[in-house]
Amino acid sequence: MTRTRSRKPLFYAVALGLGALIVWYFKVLTLGYYWLSTTMGASQWAGASLWLPGYQVAIEGMPIQGLTRNTSGLTFNTETGTLFTVINRPPQIAELTTDGRLLRVIALDGVNDPEGITYLHDDRYVISDEGSHRMHWVQIGHGTQRVSVAGTPSLGIGIDKLHNSSFEGISWDGVHKRLYVVREKLPMRVLVITGLDPAAATSSGFNIDISEWKSSRASSLFMSDLSSVTVHDETGHLLLLSDESALVAEYASDGRPVSMLPLWRGFNGLQRKVPQPEGAAIGPDGKLYLLSEPNLFYRFDPPGR
Repeated sequence: MTRTRSRKPLFYAVALGLGALIVWYFKVLTLGYYWLSTTMGASQWAGASLWLPGYQVAIEGMPIQGLTRNTSGLTFNTETGTLFTVINRPPQIAELTTDGRLLRVIALDGVNDPEGITYLHDDRYVISDEGSHRMHWVQIGHGTQRVSVAGTPSLGIGIDKLHNSSFEGISWDGVHKRLYVVREKLPMRVLVITGLDPAAATSSGFNIDISEWKSSRASSLFMSDLSSVTVHDETGHLLLLSDESALVAEYASDGRPVSMLPLWRGFNGLQRKVPQPEGAAIGPDGKLYLLSEPNLFYRFDPPGR
C-alpha cells in the first residue's frame, strides 16, 4: 500500500509535465487568445476580408480518384479555372477540377521532393523542392505531359537548412509581384522575395530582396507549424495553413490576424477533422480549396455561394 501511494506523486508530476508540454507545443493558450481576439474584431473585418468563420464545407474529404500518393501544395490557375498540386515519390504534377476530379498527371524530372507550387501567369509556375532548398520556374501548357527543371531558371535559399523541415509552401502575389515562401518549423518563417518579375525570370540572374514577414501582434506565429501559404489578390491577405494546429489563419498584409478556420470536427460544417492538411488555394470567387495527404480533397464556400 505504501509503495502504491508513493508512486502517485510521481504519476501526477509526469502527467502534469506532459500536459504542460502539449499546451506549449501546440500553443493552446495562444491559440485561444487569437481565437477570442479575431472573434471580437468581426465588425471590423467581416466586410473587408475573406472572413473564414462564415465559410462552410461543400466537399469534405473526397478521395481523388487516380491519386494515391502524397499530394502537397496547391495553386489556382485563373486562366484555366483549374487547380494544380505536386506529388512526391515519384515527383509529379497533377491538374484537378474545382470539384476534385483528376484531369491529368504530369511527370516531373530533376526535383527530389516537391512540396509547393504556385501559378504566376500564362503557362508559368514556380515549384519548390524541399530536398534541394530551391525554387524552379517551369512552364506547363495545355498538352504538357512531362516537365523537366533542367536548364530552367531557379533560385536557391540557403537559410536555416534542415532536412525535412525546410520550405514547404509558396504563393505568388500577382498584384505586388512578390513570392511568399513558408518554412515548416525550427523555426517557422514566412519569407517575402521581391525582384522576381516573371518577365525577368528567364534572364541570366535575379536582382532580388528577401525579407521576413511577421505577425504584428506577436514575436512568433500562434500555429505550431506551417504547411502552406496562399495570397488572396483582392484583399492582399495571407492564408496560412497549419497541419499540426489543424487550422487556416487569415492575416492582413501588415501582419494583423483577421480570422480563423479550425479544421476540426464540428466547425464550419465538418463531420471529421481534416487529418493532414498540406495544401491550400483560394479561387477568384473566394472559394477555399484544401488538400490533405495522401489524396483527400476539400472545398469551403463563402456565404452566399
